[in-house]
Amino acid sequence: MSEFESPVLDNHLHLDPEHGRGIEAVKEFARTGGTHLLVVNKPSWHLGDLPTGRDSFEGVFETTIEAVREATEELPGRAWPVLGVHPALVSQLVEAGSTPEEAAEVMRMGIDLAAEYVGSGRALALKSGRPHYEVSEETWEASNDVLRHALARGAERDCVVQLHTESSEDLTEITDWAVERGLARERVVKHFASGTLEGPTPSVISRKGELRTAAERGEPFLMETDFIDDPDRPGAVLGPKTVPRRVAWLREEGYGGAIETAHVETPRRLYGIDTLAELA
Repeated sequence: MSEFESPVLDNHLHLDPEHGRGIEAVKEFARTGGTHLLVVNKPSWHLGDLPTGRDSFEGVFETTIEAVREATEELPGRAWPVLGVHPALVSQLVEAGSTPEEAAEVMRMGIDLAAEYVGSGRALALKSGRPHYEVSEETWEASNDVLRHALARGAERDCVVQLHTESSEDLTEITDWAVERGLARERVVKHFASGTLEGPTPSVISRKGELRTAAERGEPFLMETDFIDDPDRPGAVLGPKTVPRRVAWLREEGYGGAIETAHVETPRRLYGIDTLAELA
């Protein structure tokens, strides 16, 4: 294969080439042993104005795709883009004067555009979800409508839908919605998940306790940092070196099978990507 003991995939991080560390974060990830990245577009209002329609998302998506192209040049493996709409956009739009349903319509337009990127092969997966904080009942229902729309688009494109939702140990309600729309429940991936999540495939936040739980559980899982690449919040979530370091720790603890699960088998089953072949 290569000098790498195994692929090391961070399933969910953000890159901001204009305001954040951008490619320097990728270099740090690679120097520490990282090989593959799934780069999720930052919330649209972090990279430009509040969106007003479908075309408003294009610049955000193109910025992410360009960051992925540059990241791939620095990695032993490669990076892929995950595109979609952050669920907190509903609150941003409502605060700006939209009704929840008007906000939801804009968000569905963004999901539709992201699905076209997946269909053309320019993106690997979709991103959606619902607020992880208290909102009005009307906003909650509008958000769930957007989420169900994303699951339907994921089914049409036969791709993973990454979720940003409230913290929960059981999100089978959402995977039931996915199955109703023709998307396999395993292809719903909960970002920032615990090691004991029921329903979606957990993308486990790479803290030792959660990873040990996931490893011992023996079910499919992924690993992530949710690195946000925000210079105003340098200590938020986890840094780009974390996943490679946690993989080394898992190996020391004797969890070689879990490493194979998170970085080879689960990516292959869910995304159709071959992380081993990328290193050959």
